[in-house]
Amino acid sequence: MSASRLENFPVSFFSMIMGMAGLTIAWEKAHRTLGIGPELAHSLILLTCSVFVLLLLIYSTKILRYRQAVSAELHNPIKLNFFPSVSISLLLISIALLPIARGLAEILWIGGVGLHFVITLYVMRVWIHHEHFEIHHINPAWFIPVVGNVLVPIAGTRLGYMEISWFFFSIGMVFWIVLFTIIFYRVLFHQPMPAKLLPTLFILIAPPAVGFLSYTALTGELDAFGRVLYFVALFLTILLLTQFNYFARLQFFLSWWAYSFPLAAMTIATLRMYEITGKEGFHLMGWGFLTLISTVVLYLLFKTIRAISRHNICVPEG
Repeated sequence: MSASRLENFPVSFFSMIMGMAGLTIAWEKAHRTLGIGPELAHSLILLTCSVFVLLLLIYSTKILRYRQAVSAELHNPIKLNFFPSVSISLLLISIALLPIARGLAEILWIGGVGLHFVITLYVMRVWIHHEHFEIHHINPAWFIPVVGNVLVPIAGTRLGYMEISWFFFSIGMVFWIVLFTIIFYRVLFHQPMPAKLLPTLFILIAPPAVGFLSYTALTGELDAFGRVLYFVALFLTILLLTQFNYFARLQFFLSWWAYSFPLAAMTIATLRMYEITGKEGFHLMGWGFLTLISTVVLYLLFKTIRAISRHNICVPEG
């Protein structure tokens, strides 16, 4: 990679790992609930881990050689919120590894939890003491730092860390409500988001979908609150999918990866609903969402590789 491209290598590249890990977990869930063989899930986890290590090496090199560029991302009101995608990637990979390598999964989970907590504190400190944020800066990517805490219980409960899991779940769910209110206000009463950020609207799906998975993991049952979380996520998914033609006309940016993890979370949540209720409707929707997220990730990989080959990514903005 040339020096210029390395300097402009964006931290948002790690959103790829969120989507790929989400797809991996979805296929693992399909193995347990739909009777699909585990081979594809195992191949996907190897691919996801390989890409994660590659991105980590590249971005670490950027930190060593272009600290000013990294600092600029840390002080950017939009790019700042993608730094937690690194810790979230660790948490997602730990979830994916849990059925096949529990010891390694626990190490990655502990590392992901610790790193994400530190990043959450840092980002919230920046939010509280900022001097330049305005309402048009906010978009659903702001969910990633704080609401991302809701991921912790999915593996944490299976590893035996119940109180820690409740701690992070509580943070994520409360701030989901706060940020969702602000974002909805911004969408309704201020200028539309720029085209580059419109795919982040799909991130609205992730908090209730992941919240549902974490809540059922914490409580071990499906109650009224669990149903509310799932069906809110389902409604948001339907709302956004009905606008397919609008999103399809957008120019490709790395922000397109915002389509992937939320749809993967919705897929896993639907398969979990089928696992709990045994109702055929969730079985059919599970197959439908699994097909959709697999197609989306394949298409995003194709578009990303083509954009890299054409030098449309890792270039100066503007």
